[in-house]
Amino acid sequence: MKSQNELRTLLRSIDHKGYPAYKSLAGAWKFDRYTLVIDHVQGDPFASPSSLHVEIPHTLAKFPAAYYAEDCGRIALQDFLVRQVGKQFEQYNFRAKGSGKSGLLSISRCGQAVLERSACEITDSGLIVRFYVGFPAFGRTINAGELDKILFDFLPRCVESSLFYARLDGKRVESVVHLAEDQREVRRILKAEGLVAFVANGSVLPRKSGVSDLPMADSVPFTSPASMERTFRLPHRGEITGMAIPEGITLIVGGGYHGKSTLLEAIQMGVYDHIAGDGREFVITDDTALKLRAEDGRSIRNVDISLFINDLPNKKDTTKFTTEDASGSTSQAAAVVEGIEAGTRLFLIDEDTSATNFMVRDEFMQQVISRDKEPITPFLERAGELYEKAGISTILVAGSSGAFFYIADHILMMDCYRPVDITERVKGMCGGHTAPRVKAPGFMVPTFDRVLPAFRKAQKGRGRGWDGRELETRNIGYGGDAAESGSFSMAESSGAGGQGYRGAEGRGNGGDGRGYGSGEDRGHGGRGRGGNRGGDGRHEHMKTKSFGLESFSMDREEVNVRYLEQLLDTEQVNALAHLLRYGLEEVMDGRKTVRQTVESIWNAWEKQGWKPFSSSYVPCGLAKPRIQELYACLNRFRG
Repeated sequence: MKSQNELRTLLRSIDHKGYPAYKSLAGAWKFDRYTLVIDHVQGDPFASPSSLHVEIPHTLAKFPAAYYAEDCGRIALQDFLVRQVGKQFEQYNFRAKGSGKSGLLSISRCGQAVLERSACEITDSGLIVRFYVGFPAFGRTINAGELDKILFDFLPRCVESSLFYARLDGKRVESVVHLAEDQREVRRILKAEGLVAFVANGSVLPRKSGVSDLPMADSVPFTSPASMERTFRLPHRGEITGMAIPEGITLIVGGGYHGKSTLLEAIQMGVYDHIAGDGREFVITDDTALKLRAEDGRSIRNVDISLFINDLPNKKDTTKFTTEDASGSTSQAAAVVEGIEAGTRLFLIDEDTSATNFMVRDEFMQQVISRDKEPITPFLERAGELYEKAGISTILVAGSSGAFFYIADHILMMDCYRPVDITERVKGMCGGHTAPRVKAPGFMVPTFDRVLPAFRKAQKGRGRGWDGRELETRNIGYGGDAAESGSFSMAESSGAGGQGYRGAEGRGNGGDGRGYGSGEDRGHGGRGRGGNRGGDGRHEHMKTKSFGLESFSMDREEVNVRYLEQLLDTEQVNALAHLLRYGLEEVMDGRKTVRQTVESIWNAWEKQGWKPFSSSYVPCGLAKPRIQELYACLNRFRG
């Protein structure tokens, strides 16, 4: 490993040269208290910034081993360190001058939830912290003096101030880990005592605005109804009291603007831990909980929706139902079945975002449209048996139909943002009304044996791509090294004698320059034509790009995730693109079922972390999603 002095000497030697000369800095460099690794150098100052990481052994960082011995503490500590580095970077961001992204210093921007991110990993040997740096330039000419400031002045200050235990507030670090351990204990209690959610008294549920996840100032603190109040003893906080929601069917009702949806939204985000000061630190939900909603236009492939939809006029088989353009009711029926397949134990439903004809049919409608003319069995008639026979609970927000009162085990009324238990009163009133049909015959949990087709790569010339469409791939590559840049989700290549992309028709030049195009495979320098590889070529990943919380693309195919309401960070979308790509390229062999495919992808992550899903290096800008969202993305992938 080369020293920091050698890095400085090399940096000075390339001053005022063309920007591609920065490529020579790639590699590991030993500093006094950490190792700096330059993973990828951007192609020019206007491209996605360079990817770097630092490695610090535990013997120098000196965080107490007990803090990261368990996953909950380790993830919380990683999250805390990313936030500390981010605060330090804000002081030095763009203080080095130049064109384009020169002087940028950035790392993952954490929200209110605690997520496992590629930006920081605590391993058996030490800390790894990944981030971005914009290498400075005048136009496209190297400005070594400004990069010298970043690497030998700004960055060492940031690392020393945020990644060594002795420089941090020990009490604050301890409180972060202790909060995570208390949250884990609440989750353990929920499973042990047959509960699906807990909302602590004093929690702040409303958010500042529709575009801010910060707590709303001066909002009404949550208070549990006495009949549902429970007190738990936690290892660090001591006793905590709040509303415990049991397994079964829980109905949330109330007038408009009284807080029904706000409570449900807090519960649906309780699948994640939250930082101190968020107001929802102890809003804890079964971590398999799944928010369901109608999703017009989504694709469905070979899903058994016969539990809810049967006897279609066109005689289409609903035990292996496929459509490229689902209706609201069909999409919600498929989402229920896919949720069961994904292992959820709790469905969360808001009537406002559901298909009305999927949820309930009133008595008058059933008289007008006889049952033998209606192919839809409403959720009302399946919810009870979903719990009794499949063990899946439901929390449902309703405001327009009283039919759900008959199936509810617990009924909460939101009154001026405070929940009131009205179960006994409503059950007494039910006797004075004609009971709707609340059970349908023929309940049976679907079998999950859907086999996914094998992934097929593009062939020479015109041929079939992974989705069976005809493609024409033509590509020209000039040296350089293609790279993924995490949350920037861009691929670019430049430099001397490196790698160029290969398409169905490709040629490579081992000189300076840039690689571009849309070929399926990557090859090294040299010259080669008419194949997926050039020189001693190497397989190239599908190209991924994310579009916030809306969608991501896999080559030409877009995967829509805007209705997956429990995704809360764009880095989770980036990660889903990487995980799905791995599944398509490495797992789908034409024999595995959906469950086997997802389990293979998930097991790869559990055993090896981010490495199997990255190319030559692990980028900053990925956050671990839940397995439920991975199932959802695979089910929405039209390919």
